[in-house]
Amino acid sequence: MNNNYILDKIKYALDLKNKDMVDIFKFGDIDISEEEVQKLLDDARGNSSDENDKLNEIEEINKCKNITLECFLNGLITFKRGEKETKTGQPEILSIKGNKNINNIMLKKLKIALSLSSQDMLDILEEVGDPLTKGELSDIFRKEGHKHYKRCSDKHAINFLEGLSKRRG
Repeated sequence: MNNNYILDKIKYALDLKNKDMVDIFKFGDIDISEEEVQKLLDDARGNSSDENDKLNEIEEINKCKNITLECFLNGLITFKRGEKETKTGQPEILSIKGNKNINNIMLKKLKIALSLSSQDMLDILEEVGDPLTKGELSDIFRKEGHKHYKRCSDKHAINFLEGLSKRRG
């Protein structure tokens, strides 16, 4: 699953407007225009032009990099919950490392931003026919490198976003 698709699914699931997304990116320390947001979303839907060389250039420009997604998710936490005072010695915010843990970090940050309990998340997944046990969800939330850490599959991530969409609808 690519990052543009994740952005698009979050936008739809939370019923965000492009203006909201601009504000969220600002909270995550990225200045981006509504037009640039729309380009990221269009790329997720495959709405870019179809000229071979130009298409590759457009896709690379509009590709949502891991740092961009991470800043959006951090901004979403601030957008939904407000500024948090950081204390010295406080652990670093979860960060996306490579492409292996994107879904895990996304779920953790959505849980924080939306003030969801683990039970809320299990209920959302249950509603879309993708039940997880408390232990499986706990393994997804573990720190990478922990002996019980489990990578979150695209299936679980997509189903969770679908479940969020159904809850708002």
